[in-house]
Amino acid sequence: MHVLEWLYVIAAVVFLFGASVFVHEYGHMWMARRCGLKVEGFSIGFGPRLFGWTHAGVQYAWRLIPAGGFVSLPQMASSQPAEGAEPLPPASPGARILVAVSGPVMNGIFAFGIAVLIYFVGLPVRVNPPIIGAVEPGSPEAKLGIRAGDRIVAVNGQPVNSWDEVQMTAALAPTNVLPVTILREGTRTTYHLPATVNPSLGLKLLDLEPTEHPVVEQVVAGSPASVAGLKTSDEVLTFAGAPIVGLDQLVGLIKKRPGAASPIEVKRGKERLTLTVTPKPGPSGSGVIGVRFTVSGTAVYELQKPGPLPWTLVAQVCQQTFDTVGALVHSGRTGVQVSDLSGPPGILAMLAVEIKADYRLALKFMVLLNISLGLLNLLPLPVLDGGHVAMAVAELVRGRPLSRRFEEAATVAFATLLICFMVYVSYNDIARRLPLFKALFKEQVQIEPGAPAGNPPPPGR
Repeated sequence: MHVLEWLYVIAAVVFLFGASVFVHEYGHMWMARRCGLKVEGFSIGFGPRLFGWTHAGVQYAWRLIPAGGFVSLPQMASSQPAEGAEPLPPASPGARILVAVSGPVMNGIFAFGIAVLIYFVGLPVRVNPPIIGAVEPGSPEAKLGIRAGDRIVAVNGQPVNSWDEVQMTAALAPTNVLPVTILREGTRTTYHLPATVNPSLGLKLLDLEPTEHPVVEQVVAGSPASVAGLKTSDEVLTFAGAPIVGLDQLVGLIKKRPGAASPIEVKRGKERLTLTVTPKPGPSGSGVIGVRFTVSGTAVYELQKPGPLPWTLVAQVCQQTFDTVGALVHSGRTGVQVSDLSGPPGILAMLAVEIKADYRLALKFMVLLNISLGLLNLLPLPVLDGGHVAMAVAELVRGRPLSRRFEEAATVAFATLLICFMVYVSYNDIARRLPLFKALFKEQVQIEPGAPAGNPPPPGR
């Protein structure tokens, strides 16, 4: 990638992520001023100040750690100020509630505004139709009547248009048996299919195979692939028990399993073979097997213009956020763990990937980012906006403020837990998902004109 492209991606990431934090914190500051509260500081990021200025008594700053921001509002504490602090009349519980919810509300308004923009500029949609490939004779799916060429149109009641959506919907579903709607020759039939947690991905998957797979173009002599018996023109069907729906997924799985003997199922001519390959650690420590695939790495998108209706897109993103939380709550059945969440490094990396691919994909990611930021901040934890709401409600119920000692202890405790959580998920971003981010960042994108929004996808068979 050229230097100018790198600079463009970095500048766009800083601008877009900073904009999300800015609108959140500006919502707090705007409402605080309307409620007559004193504003002492406005910061983007945490930690040491990189640069800043003072205007109208407010210290504005951009700080080192890009993990959020804050507005300094001394009257937001429900208890009396500490000894020696400037005497200020405490904010009423109602004012504190309004100030606290204004940040998440601004994120919601910002997300809706971006969704309106997407409607007019259009939205690229990945061309990866969920058409079923070979169905193993005697399998539960074959016994139900599912055939090669059938197209999946819905999983767990949610419409799907790509294999990525099929996998994501199945992974987040709270049950292990999912209703899957199949389209064949204009007729829709719903089957209840089992989904099991794949130990390599850590996610629940349907046992359905796509029509297209990566194909081996070259095998390096003496490599793990050569030792395992992989040959040119082998079509990779599964790896480590996971159905392969694309090159990026396969590369990500291989990179995650250095030193781990892994079954790899291939199609060689008309024969299906299961081999065992053990990826060796590459220069970065991630797994490699010494294979070059014929898949070009070009992701094809069709431009949907106009884009989805703004309220439809926002509703879909909200549903995705709730499904993710539900999948975490039911992690024993879904396989989704806290380690699967992303911290600031993962969020910034994915934003960079989308920006490099197409600015409209980055805008869609911004809708998800702002909706998630707003909803998560409403959790009733003392260090979050929802915590201020909870403490204000507690004061209304008790008829008197909470003790300063309790407020400080609760805030310090939850702030420590939040910092530990952020460090944990950020470590996973760097240690586990960095190879996948690199692979996605190298992926070439092709945007093609598509049918107008609302047109149904072409049937499979």
